[in-house]
Amino acid sequence: MSDPAAIPPKSSDAPAAAPPRPQQLDPRALRQQASRLARSETPPWLHAEVAQRMAERLAIIKQQPRRVLQWSAFLGAGGAALASAYPQAEQLCVEPLPALLARSQATHKRSWLRTLQGRSRTRVLAAGEALEAPVELVWANMALHGCVDPPAVLAEWQAALAVDGFLMFSCLGPDSFVELRPLYAQLGWGRPAPDWWDMHDIGDLLVAAGFADPVMDQERISLSWGEPEALLRDLRALGGNLAPQRFAGLRGRTWRAALLQALERLRGSDGRLRLSLEIVYGHAFKPAPKPRLQAETQVSLDQMREMVRRPHKR
Repeated sequence: MSDPAAIPPKSSDAPAAAPPRPQQLDPRALRQQASRLARSETPPWLHAEVAQRMAERLAIIKQQPRRVLQWSAFLGAGGAALASAYPQAEQLCVEPLPALLARSQATHKRSWLRTLQGRSRTRVLAAGEALEAPVELVWANMALHGCVDPPAVLAEWQAALAVDGFLMFSCLGPDSFVELRPLYAQLGWGRPAPDWWDMHDIGDLLVAAGFADPVMDQERISLSWGEPEALLRDLRALGGNLAPQRFAGLRGRTWRAALLQALERLRGSDGRLRLSLEIVYGHAFKPAPKPRLQAETQVSLDQMREMVRRPHKR
């Protein structure tokens, strides 16, 4: 995603870096992006749309969670849908970035959280803050692609869940904004967006983090605009370019004018500018811990009964 104003330029004297591993993000740019988005009155338009699509999938969860953890709650835009689906549940709104945490804390009794307070108990927490009890549902809408260390975040989600608890999440996939790649390459502007994790890689990470029965799927969305100014405005509302190897020069008015002109190459036969999105969805359970198998393993009768019953409960 291109954001010519939010991210300061890199020094042209800096040595060329090695190609980043998939999903390597610029932490400084991520903090700056969060500070700007925290000043917005509403969550990003795309996040709100994906939240509605995720909410339609809540029907697959048979149990009624008593405690729900929303990861990156403001940007995730799922508060109203979760409060409606689980009006008796305690809502824990976790904000992993300082600017967004300050925003949610300041507005806890106003604006978007007021609706939640009228129907459910709501608390705002920082990432890593100790929970009083495990949660039955972790909801993370459009957050994982903005995490500097996805495996560590998945481990935190797994630790927050109760046994048999459920994880639901969505994120951008690697085929998002693919039309910008050749355009930026031709102009020598580096990467237009990070190389996000592939759906299958995320599934492997879920298993490595201790989740069971991970299910991954994807959805492709085609967006169109009449003018390049409108396209840039909508992309800016989503955030900024977090790729470490993005355009390293001074992004002033001249660069912006060149970008607007270059975006004209995206016009299709219908005369509209088009970009593609790949939305990745995932869900998984937290299984009961398995006893370590040794030459001789002792398991109580109650533990054995629980291990036999648990798959049928699910």
